[in-house]
Amino acid sequence: MASYTLNRRAVAQARKLIDARQYVLDSDWGDAQPSAKDENAFLESHSWDEYAEWHLGLTEGANDETKARHAFVYGDFRRLHRMGLIACMYRAAEWRHKEIELAAHELLQRLDEKTG
Repeated sequence: MASYTLNRRAVAQARKLIDARQYVLDSDWGDAQPSAKDENAFLESHSWDEYAEWHLGLTEGANDETKARHAFVYGDFRRLHRMGLIACMYRAAEWRHKEIELAAHELLQRLDEKTG
């Protein structure tokens, strides 16, 4: 099983998106999450640093500037998705990636507080 570290820049970006009201509260995450084609299109006009900001986890041992380095996507490259955070939290909890699980939980609580 892969090991991950928390991407603190992604957490900061998610907080900014929440504060700027750049989120989707109700979505079908299976349809909304970025596909490989969406990721490639984003990377054509954005940096790897910008790509990383959409992923709560960084895969330990994976090369920088590869998709394999980035895990636990929480948005669609435009907006944060509440269901994306829930998916991150659930998957991190399932595989015992505690730091990512807790970060996703904190972001979900922040979003829910902002939206009532």
